[in-house]
Amino acid sequence: MPVMLLLLFSIALSVGMAIVILVVRRLNARARCTLAPRETPPPVTSPEPLCSFRWPGCWLAVKCRSPFTVQSALGVHNAKPCSWIQGLAGEEKLFIAPPVKGWVLVMGSGLPDPGEDVDVCFRFVLELSRRLGQVQFFSASRVLHYHAWVKADAGRIVRAYAWAGRTIWNQGSPTAAEKELDLKCFGYLETLEPAGFGQPDIPSLNVDKIPLLAARWSIDPGRIDARFLRMERGIAGESSWRY
Repeated sequence: MPVMLLLLFSIALSVGMAIVILVVRRLNARARCTLAPRETPPPVTSPEPLCSFRWPGCWLAVKCRSPFTVQSALGVHNAKPCSWIQGLAGEEKLFIAPPVKGWVLVMGSGLPDPGEDVDVCFRFVLELSRRLGQVQFFSASRVLHYHAWVKADAGRIVRAYAWAGRTIWNQGSPTAAEKELDLKCFGYLETLEPAGFGQPDIPSLNVDKIPLLAARWSIDPGRIDARFLRMERGIAGESSWRY
């Protein structure tokens, strides 16, 4: 009997010690978790931003998948390969970009300025459309607020509007996209009422909406994926057109 009691006492003591050890270990583990600095989760990275360059003051959008076809139609000479970044820097007379979603963009100081001579711009877009089909022209000055948008197809001006202190070109009916964006167009002899105090004037609002119109008609050059800009190369050169 004494032996049985001793055995039971030993078992109870062992179980008690095991429980105490388990509790102490758990308390120590909690203390370490409390004292240890929590790891800062990695920041959530957003997808790579779209192109952040400043919108060009003037550009063409041509419905075409071959920059070389556009190069031939423009009569570009002294042609050389050119990256998007270099082309968008504005140092080239003409930069013909790689096709994006079926459109080839052309930009540079070699394009005509409707504010300087709207007739030259008209002949340029018309002739280019005869050669290439669907051609769109956009111009926007954030300083003077001069602006223009033109849509041509198969050698015909479908829609055109240009403002340079007054309306200098207004041809065709406003498109659905213009109406949706509430772009304001004036007649040739219509005068512009001055904006109220603290209110932006209409030409300034039109300039801000031109990239949105470009996105609806074709493609907005300011919303091209930056990864595409780094990978693809276009063509730079000078045009043989005589304006």
